[in-house]
Amino acid sequence: MNPEERIAELSRFTTDVTRYEREFCLARVRDMVRIRRLEERCAELYGEGKIRGFLHLYIGEEAVAAGVMPNLLPQDNVVATYREHGQALLRGVRMGSIMAEMYGKVEGCSRGRGGSMHLFDAATRFYGGNAIVGGGLPLAVGMALADKLKPRPNCVTACFFGEGAVAEGAFHESLNLAALWKLPVLFICENNLYAMGTALARSEAQIDLTKKAASYGLPTAHINGMNVLAVHEAAKDAVAQVRAMQAPFFLELHTYRFRAHSMFDAELYRDKAEVERWKQHGPIHTFTERLKSAGMMSEEQFQAIDREAMAEVDAAVRFAEAGSWEPVEELARDVCTPAVAPSPPAPLPRGERGGPR
Repeated sequence: MNPEERIAELSRFTTDVTRYEREFCLARVRDMVRIRRLEERCAELYGEGKIRGFLHLYIGEEAVAAGVMPNLLPQDNVVATYREHGQALLRGVRMGSIMAEMYGKVEGCSRGRGGSMHLFDAATRFYGGNAIVGGGLPLAVGMALADKLKPRPNCVTACFFGEGAVAEGAFHESLNLAALWKLPVLFICENNLYAMGTALARSEAQIDLTKKAASYGLPTAHINGMNVLAVHEAAKDAVAQVRAMQAPFFLELHTYRFRAHSMFDAELYRDKAEVERWKQHGPIHTFTERLKSAGMMSEEQFQAIDREAMAEVDAAVRFAEAGSWEPVEELARDVCTPAVAPSPPAPLPRGERGGPR
């Protein structure tokens, strides 16, 4: 089954919106719209030269973050990839702090040192923003092991990564150790079909990634990642199982990015017709249309949510532009540990002193 057939199959199982409270559904719309408007503005600012370096946008994949993040508790850890703006925002990192980090200002969540790919916020237990493909997987396993040894009971480490990471040795090592040591890690694979410009089917003989995880004994599920309620339900069940069993779980979420891999990507590996077909499954408009059909949201309410998100983005840009650059004399801060004079050796007990014989 090719990816488009898989998403068509998964889309047949449409979650009934009327099973949910109206406010819950509106909150998911708000989450996705906040991410979309933030990312769109970042693209504009990049074109203006105000954001520099690499920039990987989450446009099209918003349902993943919006569906997973509400199921996590404050004591849980979150590890993400370089396409992490949405997860950081919904984890509670302030949009102004995120935007200031994009600008490279000291008011940013990483003091302007990380930029787009290295958002980090210890207060919300958001540990990156990891630029290396698959780099967050062993970090997540280490955090879960630390929580088990401390112990910090009933904690979950949520680890987001793309399907390209499945080709890395770190993926297999991490799943193996998590299963072997029974560590509470929720592995969340955002399968958007392209590892940079390489289609999954051109790099992996087995494109059902749940089978790779199952080979290490992990329970698995694959879900329509364009349906925010389907993601929410799957994540709720998976988080509950990881928390109760203190053992890993693997979720494969089928999603699609509507923009290029990064702002440097010429996007020569897929045609526009494919992108347009996937846009028909867009997580925001499909969900809002279902809510409107069920009488749970009006167009006026959607416009109000959109205006609120735009106002938040405008305020974040103003905050970033009013921020300050790190003083040159502080650029070496945190690079080297301050020199400390070595302590003199403790005297040996009487009768054990060395010396010539």
